[in-house]
Amino acid sequence: MCNFNKQNDDTKELLHLLMKKVADSVGGANFLLALIEEMKKQKPNALMYKHAKIQSEQLTISWNKIVFKDKLEILEEVLHSHKSSEGQDFNILESDSAKKSKKILNMVKALAPITFVVTPKDVENGGGFDFKVFESIEDDNVKINPIFVAMFFCSTDFTKRALKYNS
Repeated sequence: MCNFNKQNDDTKELLHLLMKKVADSVGGANFLLALIEEMKKQKPNALMYKHAKIQSEQLTISWNKIVFKDKLEILEEVLHSHKSSEGQDFNILESDSAKKSKKILNMVKALAPITFVVTPKDVENGGGFDFKVFESIEDDNVKINPIFVAMFFCSTDFTKRALKYNS
């Protein structure tokens, strides 16, 4: 899923538009990429950072709830199992076992209320943006937000490719 070259053309175009829009709202691609680099420095994952806030030179990302290791591991497993998906529209509830589906559903319930807010330190750079972990949550269909995946799980190179993509 984090391999930009393996995405289909529609998904590449969608990712390009989404990442371009969020980059423009915070002062440009370089500011966004610098924030992602800062987030990558947090080990094992920025989502578990106890202050729920990370700052780069120009931007700040904050969120309203720390993600615990057990939920992060389930999320990583879901993303890994859909690694080869060429589209962003996969349903994360599709699982081969009822036990695994229940764990995924519990993770969705725990992470759904989290909102991430990205704000520039200088208001002249834009108004910023916010996003959630999931793009849509319906009874038997949950789609993960591609901005969330790009920010927390994909490489900076993935975001660069998305920003530079021309159809």
